[in-house]
Amino acid sequence: MEPVVQVCTATVPDLPELADVARRTFPLACPPSATPENIAAFIDENLSQERFGDYLADPDRAVLVAREEARIVGYVMLIHGVPDDDDDVQRAVTLRPAVELSKMYVLPDCHGAGVSAALMNAALKHAETRHAKCVWLGVNQENQRAQRFYAKHGFTVSGAKSFRLGAGTENDYVMVRPV
Repeated sequence: MEPVVQVCTATVPDLPELADVARRTFPLACPPSATPENIAAFIDENLSQERFGDYLADPDRAVLVAREEARIVGYVMLIHGVPDDDDDVQRAVTLRPAVELSKMYVLPDCHGAGVSAALMNAALKHAETRHAKCVWLGVNQENQRAQRFYAKHGFTVSGAKSFRLGAGTENDYVMVRPV
């Protein structure tokens, strides 16, 4: 019998394990052209235990964790709205209000075990409770596995944007799904 995946809101006691999962999973989604230095800089700046503490305290964000038994095996971060300072996203995301699926990562030993689907379902339910008209995300243009997963869950490409990764810039597709 496979372990049951439970998704719930992250809490302060989750911070050390959550940051560890983020540190281990973020590099898996980066394209081969991303340098180890740029990946490490992004992790240090955005995925530390302290930063996740900031995210939990932000009323415009939600961080959900997926657990198998007591272990955190993945997470999703949702941000309410569309950034005012990104014209590419403003053009690509026309339905408002919107919720951004900012990060969604699962430990490699849990790929294909339903964890991502459980996180996606919880993220979409969260967007519904916030009365969002759509959920949007940025996905690296080279990450075809993620693009297939998002398409399977109803997301379609509606534009492109750039993404700062340390000192580098990556190219993302903007994908949108009506709620």
